[in-house]
Amino acid sequence: MGMNETPSANRIHIGIFGRRNAGKSSIINGITGQDLAIVSDIKGTTTDPVGKAMELLPLGPVVVIDTPGLDDEGELGEKRVEKAYQILNKTDLAVLIADGTDFPKKEEWDQLEQPMLAQFAARNIPYVIAVNKSEELSPQKKEQIFSFLEKEEKKLFVSAKSGQNIHALKECIAQLAPLAETEKRLVGDLLQPNDIAVLVVPIDSAAPKGRLILPQQQVIRDCLEAGVTAVVTRESELSETLRSLSKKPKLVITDSQAFEKVSKDTPPDIYLTSFSILFSRYKGDLKQQVLGAKALCQLKDQDTVLISEGCTHHRQCEDIGTVKMPRWIREFTGKDIRFAFTSGTQFPKDLSKYALVVHCGGCTLNEREMKYRLRCAKEAGIPMTNYGTAIAQMHGILDRSLAIFKDTDSGLGQ
Repeated sequence: MGMNETPSANRIHIGIFGRRNAGKSSIINGITGQDLAIVSDIKGTTTDPVGKAMELLPLGPVVVIDTPGLDDEGELGEKRVEKAYQILNKTDLAVLIADGTDFPKKEEWDQLEQPMLAQFAARNIPYVIAVNKSEELSPQKKEQIFSFLEKEEKKLFVSAKSGQNIHALKECIAQLAPLAETEKRLVGDLLQPNDIAVLVVPIDSAAPKGRLILPQQQVIRDCLEAGVTAVVTRESELSETLRSLSKKPKLVITDSQAFEKVSKDTPPDIYLTSFSILFSRYKGDLKQQVLGAKALCQLKDQDTVLISEGCTHHRQCEDIGTVKMPRWIREFTGKDIRFAFTSGTQFPKDLSKYALVVHCGGCTLNEREMKYRLRCAKEAGIPMTNYGTAIAQMHGILDRSLAIFKDTDSGLGQ
C-alpha cells in the first residue's frame, strides 16, 4: 500500500453477487472503468472472492469484491458458494446481478437469490438488484421482470456490454453507502491541538524492513490531522526521549509487546495505552474486549483459547500470535491451556469449544467484519479480547491503559 492510499480496512466494501455467467465480472469492469475482473463465457471463471481497492466516483475509496457464482456445483462449487456467503461478513453494501436473458423462474429465484436477499436484510446490508444484458431484452420481457421484482425498492436494468445505466448504477451505489453519523477517530478526539503523543515502535525481527506497520501509520496520520505532535521512538530510547522533551507529553502509545517496559519507563502522570487498544475502540467494542481480558483469570486446565488474526503474514520465530501470546497466557494463568489458531478470513462459525477468543488489533479488517466476529463471540457466550487489552491485563496495567478514555469521557465501547 502506498503512503497516500486509503487503507482497505477504511474503505467501503462493495460485494457483487449473482449466478455464474450473470455478468458480475463485466459489471465490475463497467462500474470501475477498468478490466479488473476476468470475463469469460465459461461458467465459474471466478472461483474465489477477489477484492480490488480503487476510487469509485462519486463514492470515493472502495473495495469491490467479485464473488463466485451462487449456483456453482459439485463439492468444490459448494465450498466456493460458502466463500461467497463469508464475504457478507465484510460487505457494507451489495449488488445482486441477474441475467436478464436467462432470468430465474420463481422457484429458482427462491432457491438462490431470495436466500441471499434475506441475508442482506438480516445483516442490514443495503443493496440494489441489477438486471444485466438489458440490450437484448424486449420491452415485454423488461416489464415481466420488473413486475416480478415489484417489491424490491432498488432495481434497474443495466448492460455491461453497451454501458446502459452503468452510471445510474454507480449513482445508486453511492446513495446506498452507509454514512457515519460522526467522524470516528483513532486518537485525535483524545488529545488537543499542540499536545504531544509519544509513539513507541519496537524495531525487532518481526518489524517490516524499511517501513512502519499499518496501525502505526494510521495513528501518526490521525495525530497530524488533529494538530498533535507525534514523536516516534523505540522502547529502548523512551526514557531519554521523555527527558529530552521540554513539554510533557499527554499520551504514550506503545506496541503491545513492549507494554511492560514502556509502563515502567512512563511516569504515572502521563497517560499510557497501546495501538491495539486504540483499534479496539475504533472499530470494535472496547468494553466487550476489556471484559474478555478479565476472563483470563477464570481459565482452567485443559481450556482451549482461540488466537485469531485478521491478516496472514510470515511467522517469525518469536511470533506474537503463535509463540508469545500462548507463553504469556500459560505463565499468567499457571494453567495447562490448549491453543487453536486462525488467520485471514478464517473465523470459526462454532465458538463453543473455546473458553476465550484472543484477537489481534484487526487493523486489516473493516469495521463490519470486526464487529461480526465480536458479535459471534457475544452470541455464543464466549469472552473475547484482543492483544492489547489481554497483555495489559496480564501485566497488571489494564486500568492504567484505559484511564485516558475514562478521563476524556470518550467511553469504553460503541
